[in-house]
Amino acid sequence: MTARLYVSAAHKSSGKTTLAIGLTRALTMRGSTVQPYKKGPDYIDPLWLTKASGRPCHNLDYHTMGASEITALYEDAALGADVLLVEGNKGLYDGVALDGSDSNAALVHQLQTPVVLVIDCRGVTRGVAPLVLGYRHFDPSMPIAGIVLNRVGGARHEGKLRAVLERYTDVPVLGAVHESPDLAITERHLGLVPSGEWDGAEDLIERLAHAVMAQVDVEAIARLGEDGKAPAEVRGARARGADVRIGIIRDRAFSFYYPGDLEALEEAGAKLVFIDALRDERLPLIDGLFIGGGFPETEAQALSANGALRAKIHAAIEAGLPTYAECGGLMYLTRSLTFAGRTYPMVGVIAADTVMEARPAGHGYVALKARDTHPWARGALDHGSIPAHEFHYSHLVDIAPDTAYAYDVARGTGISGRRDGIVYKNCLAGYAHLRDVAACRWTEAFVGFVRAHKSAALDPVPERSARPREACLGENL
Repeated sequence: MTARLYVSAAHKSSGKTTLAIGLTRALTMRGSTVQPYKKGPDYIDPLWLTKASGRPCHNLDYHTMGASEITALYEDAALGADVLLVEGNKGLYDGVALDGSDSNAALVHQLQTPVVLVIDCRGVTRGVAPLVLGYRHFDPSMPIAGIVLNRVGGARHEGKLRAVLERYTDVPVLGAVHESPDLAITERHLGLVPSGEWDGAEDLIERLAHAVMAQVDVEAIARLGEDGKAPAEVRGARARGADVRIGIIRDRAFSFYYPGDLEALEEAGAKLVFIDALRDERLPLIDGLFIGGGFPETEAQALSANGALRAKIHAAIEAGLPTYAECGGLMYLTRSLTFAGRTYPMVGVIAADTVMEARPAGHGYVALKARDTHPWARGALDHGSIPAHEFHYSHLVDIAPDTAYAYDVARGTGISGRRDGIVYKNCLAGYAHLRDVAACRWTEAFVGFVRAHKSAALDPVPERSARPREACLGENL
């Protein structure tokens, strides 16, 4: 039977993600096949949930997707799984819209999943009861199936919390996870450190799983939302005929890729060739290049030290290689990156320099309008507003005055506040993160652009037609 649950919290930074990671691995260890999802556009939490479950974590996001599209992705990704686990973002009733139409609560109702509410219990005893009652009664139809008390201060603290909840509420306590430094994931400016950057990520996931199994009723949670149906069979992969090769730089510095986007690139006819910008010294044989987001600033020294690859990428883009770069990829393509008081040379194909700041320079959902200068928007991205998002602590300085931009920014910050997406030859690099959804079929457009460039390069140069003999004779007079 397939179980469904939604892990949410009363507010941001309640430890919800670490609990979701531990619960995902704990359910996997008991023999379940867990399909994880993340509400919102976040890349980092899905990387951890993917590692914990062994299945790609998919984002469910009202800004970029319609409700029917969300449901279709939710059901499609569920094939072959017997536990569907959605991790919310921020608090249960939080969202951008005042009416809650894009909140976690709205997604709970849409997907019809019971809620496991995570409560951060630091500094709280009797006050936990009105908090839970408020969340219960704010929307009486909200299916809060149980509570997990998190960051509990010890056995005595746990006993007080359980007693007050039993006296004043009818919401069952499904577990109590005690505070422990061994269960913490390091955070920095954009949130948790990605799992791919942490050599001890697997060990931490195991510790989280064992802590959850010892302190949470995993069996009860595994039965939540059971629909009585066996997991649907996984359909066979669709046949694909790849006719272009697209390089994907994916390593510790660049890891922000939606799994659905990589699949869409393949379905559009691309063979994906993965590249490590920290270790590879040359580009493989490719027809196009995609550099996603990530944290080039934390790997700036290693990226800078790999001068051989930087030179190869610079030369390839100068020669016309179709290239698309987002956020961290944009930073990598600029002349230099300044971080923590040091400046590192980067690829240098974008006539600008990157400077990291202590506060966000751009954060949140954005809306873009493609300009005529966009190299591959025509017919695909030029029909209206493009939904995307940005989250960067850097900005560009000393931008060449003749720089061409691909987008007008209707909402968001972009590169200049009004523009985003620097265009240079066949390269497009900007701060916005696109996602291949119904409102933004960017992968097919980019693959088509790569294919057209490849075809043009392969077309034989037509022979110069022979001139009339009279003309030749005339030249010799």
